[in-house]
Amino acid sequence: QALSEIAGMGGGGGSLQEMRARPLTERNMHGFCNPSNFQRSPYLSARGNVANIFRGSAEEGYKAYHADKYDEDNNPNGIINFGTSENKLCFDLMSKRLTQTDMNLMEPPLLQYPDWKGHMFLREEVARFLTYYCKAPAPLKAENVIVLNGCGSLFSALATVLCDPGEAVLIATPFYGGITQSVFLYGNVKLVYAYLDSKITGTSTRPFQLTVEKLEKALQDARAEGVTVRALILLNPQNPLGDIYSLSELRDYLEFAKRHELHVIVDEIYMLSVFDESATFHSVLGMDRLPDPQRTHVMWGISKDFAVSGIRFGTLYTENQDVANAVASLCYFHGVCGPVQHKVAQLLRDRDWINQVYLRANHARLKAAHTYVTDELKTLGVPFLNRNAGFFVWIDFRKYLRTGTFEEEMLLWRRFLDNKVLLSCGKAFECSEPGWFRIIFADKTHRLQLGREQEILAEEKEQPCQSDQDGKADSTDEVIFLSRHQEPTCAGSSNLGDLIGLLQQQMRSSDWLQKNTAEQFA
Repeated sequence: QALSEIAGMGGGGGSLQEMRARPLTERNMHGFCNPSNFQRSPYLSARGNVANIFRGSAEEGYKAYHADKYDEDNNPNGIINFGTSENKLCFDLMSKRLTQTDMNLMEPPLLQYPDWKGHMFLREEVARFLTYYCKAPAPLKAENVIVLNGCGSLFSALATVLCDPGEAVLIATPFYGGITQSVFLYGNVKLVYAYLDSKITGTSTRPFQLTVEKLEKALQDARAEGVTVRALILLNPQNPLGDIYSLSELRDYLEFAKRHELHVIVDEIYMLSVFDESATFHSVLGMDRLPDPQRTHVMWGISKDFAVSGIRFGTLYTENQDVANAVASLCYFHGVCGPVQHKVAQLLRDRDWINQVYLRANHARLKAAHTYVTDELKTLGVPFLNRNAGFFVWIDFRKYLRTGTFEEEMLLWRRFLDNKVLLSCGKAFECSEPGWFRIIFADKTHRLQLGREQEILAEEKEQPCQSDQDGKADSTDEVIFLSRHQEPTCAGSSNLGDLIGLLQQQMRSSDWLQKNTAEQFA
């Protein structure tokens, strides 16, 4: 069925209205397949053929980056990666901590088959860690903890045990696109989209705000198409928006799920990456009472908060032992090796180092990098969503699209890649509005500066085409928009604001002021 749908899809893309008019299954398939040159392989099963063409801009860009990585010494003209959500600011701290003597233990139990849920010493440490950092009202239990090799595996396992093939999970867009792959490839589970918009309408108070009304509409639309929805996925903090849900919002979402008997999968993988004191993160595990504890499942991992995406470790906390045992049966395929389990346990129990050294430094570095990137965006006149969590900024390039289509968005994405800058386009997150991009800022300053110069080259080639597009996000404190005179116009007319912006850009990218000092002139 999936193959026949792919073969009949054609090129895809189009406008928002065309995308939303498609049947649910076709919308999902467009998110990760390129059917235009589809050829069935006689060597693969139907599932194998689907996996073979399973790709999108994220996968294409990721492959291009690994084939041509930027390196200051060995490949200075390579691709700078602002697309993959990794924290590259804390290698010094993590490498030092992970090579200390307490990490180097090699005992027989670590070299033998473990309990597939994870070694008990690690599960106990995870329970204590989550109790402390999630501010749980009562100690969390090790028996409710399961360990797998990353949150992608957790999404895959949960989708497989909670849904039958062809059923669906509800999620708000834009969202981290890897979830589509995780739930579909093994479990053949679809995603139902609750579309969020940049315009502030109805009960919304900020752009791209998730409301219960939007969840209700998406659920009813799916049911009208005959699709069975089994679960709701919440990302908190949200990727790519950086939103942090309030306690009242979380309670509303969980009550909605309870009314419809939906499981709730809460991904809190960025919970310790809230880098501004003005923002407060609330974990579902910190709530006094869960509306439906047997259908609430929380995941977290170390790849983001501890800047070690190469160490595959994710953990699930669920009070439902049926779910726990079903997921544990799949841990045979997704286990974490014994020595790594020991290292993670040692890391999580070192509370003093985490609080006094790592989190202080990590938050300061994230905040400084975020400030640098957002200041540059303001200088360039690029609107963006202003948030204080995660490693990313959600930016608005719609004025650089000739037409408001996802084909134009892809052309702009390729323009950046041609100029050796890898970004993530909005379509990779199933954003409903063409022209939004995610940029990763958690990188060293010299790479951010070099990437900025290359971005300017790409933007200069792609002159702004719409100075006042329909559907542009409202100008509020939530979204930073420059005043009208600072935005370039289609007509190419030069005004004072354009000239000032150009001079500022040239001054910031030039070393003239450093070479020509007042002393030299004197």
